[in-house]
Amino acid sequence: MNEATTPPYVEVQDDMSINTMLMDRVARTGEGALLERRDSESGPWLTVSATRFLKHVNLIARGLIAMGIDPGDRVAIMSRTRYEWTLLDYACWAIGAVPVPIYETSSIEQIEWILTDTGAKMIVVENQTHENEVETIIAKTDAAPNLEKVLVIDKGAMRRLRDAGEGVPESEVVARREAVRADDLATVIYTSGSTGRPKGVELTHRNFCHMALNGSHMLGELMEAPDARTILFLPLAHVFARAIEVCCISSNAVLGHAPDVKNLVSDLQSFKPTFLLAVPRVFEKVFNSAAQKAAGSKVKQNMFNWATRVAIAYSRALDTGTVSPALKAAHTTAQKLVLSKIADAMGGNCKYAISGGAPLGDRLGHFYRGLGLTVLEGYGLTETTAPATVNIPDNVAIGSVGIPLAGTSVKIADDGEILLKGPNVFRAYRNNPEMTAEVLTDDWFHTGDIGTLDHEGHLRITGRKKEIIVTAGGKNVAPAVLEDRLRSHPLISQVVVVGDQRPFIGALVTLDAEMLPGWLATHNLPPMTIDEAKENPVVLSRLQHAVDRANQAVSRAESIRKFTVLDNDFTEANGYLTPSMKVKRAQVLKDFSKDIDDLYSGSKAE
Repeated sequence: MNEATTPPYVEVQDDMSINTMLMDRVARTGEGALLERRDSESGPWLTVSATRFLKHVNLIARGLIAMGIDPGDRVAIMSRTRYEWTLLDYACWAIGAVPVPIYETSSIEQIEWILTDTGAKMIVVENQTHENEVETIIAKTDAAPNLEKVLVIDKGAMRRLRDAGEGVPESEVVARREAVRADDLATVIYTSGSTGRPKGVELTHRNFCHMALNGSHMLGELMEAPDARTILFLPLAHVFARAIEVCCISSNAVLGHAPDVKNLVSDLQSFKPTFLLAVPRVFEKVFNSAAQKAAGSKVKQNMFNWATRVAIAYSRALDTGTVSPALKAAHTTAQKLVLSKIADAMGGNCKYAISGGAPLGDRLGHFYRGLGLTVLEGYGLTETTAPATVNIPDNVAIGSVGIPLAGTSVKIADDGEILLKGPNVFRAYRNNPEMTAEVLTDDWFHTGDIGTLDHEGHLRITGRKKEIIVTAGGKNVAPAVLEDRLRSHPLISQVVVVGDQRPFIGALVTLDAEMLPGWLATHNLPPMTIDEAKENPVVLSRLQHAVDRANQAVSRAESIRKFTVLDNDFTEANGYLTPSMKVKRAQVLKDFSKDIDDLYSGSKAE
């Protein structure tokens, strides 16, 4: 199969918008819970009813009007994931303004580019540090020429907006809200990209309405169950979290925010979500941490390994429709002794998780389903308003990224590239018609990713078109398969597979500084630094074992023959990871070219 389409459940009418979806939710929910928020990091969760949230939105919207924000004006938001972000989003939409997200970790150069490219009239930042960065930009000649106001959340921005709006009649908000149409611009999200300046992706209200209404329908019990609730901890500057924000508020789910991932475990245990969204690295970390704790004694380690095998076998048996009595009994025991403790760490009530950004891998997918948490892998880009395909509760194909979102078509081009079409596809890159024309052809969006469709329409991602490695022997190699498998090892943080025009495939590996101390202790090794560990023969032998296991997924010509461990990890701070945790491959290949040359030193083509 090279093309698949899922018919839409809901057609978006021209007079619909994110605002109409909020008003529908208020009409349905009234004084019932829409969000829960905290006044402090350790305080109780306080219910915000649908009616009260709308009141908060209107108050902030009136303040925006008082401060001169007109329909179509861009308002930048730079903050961690918190209640105020969602409030600002909806207040901007209520008056026809365009909220523009900025990662709170962005560099001054990135902030300046976004403010200038969008012509933002106002920016709301979280703290003094952010304010200082914006003031540095304003001091430059010709930078952010339209910027008139800078508000700081931690210095009373929301109070200032409420006070400013006291003289603005609510009827003005109502009139502006009702004037917003489906094809109006809703937001401009800048893709971090692995090279060059970020591209501003223009998404409309129609994009979000289609995604939210059809996505909620497909995901069914996740969003519509009476107890449905989730807590956002991924950055709202990313399209993935933003899509879930709109989905939750448009459906019947209750939404919470977790600003600091350091408190995530306690936040999960107090909020008790029924579903989560995360990137694969989060699931890898949870599994590796549990494995490391169990490795403290031989008995616990054996028990954890046994429970892992049982969970995976149980999940695989579910796919066949036959779970033997012996496996069912073993699974019950494994749940009681081991698996339930991992589930409790995620709040105890979590039944589903939505994973995106990179492949999770079959093994972890089966493990989590075996412990009672079904991970629904999906696939999408900023340009598709997040989801383009998704596994759904009654149609899960572990190892795939699911079937097309309702109303979406997926096509595999002759060269393997994934093409997407539907009302969720963006309208343009801001101020960049040439690049827009390059990726949009006859309404088909050329993703740059490569993949396959099975006979049931499930999509599998096999790599990036621009990242295909061609060895000196002419072998085409997709690095993602090897990289994803290697990253599942508890010692490994990041992997970049190399070998373009080289005699064989190699890999650059970084170690996980958080996991290293515990791993060393459980393997009866003394404490050591990263520099010491990368030279230690026991560590290297275990890494080689991980490489050997990863190589089982590919042919010999595609397998990793040599690897080198780098001195430092790839992080967002040092410029080698995007805010969505993707490796900037081109930057790594450029800056670590000597390490790559050393890897191949003295080697001959095979």
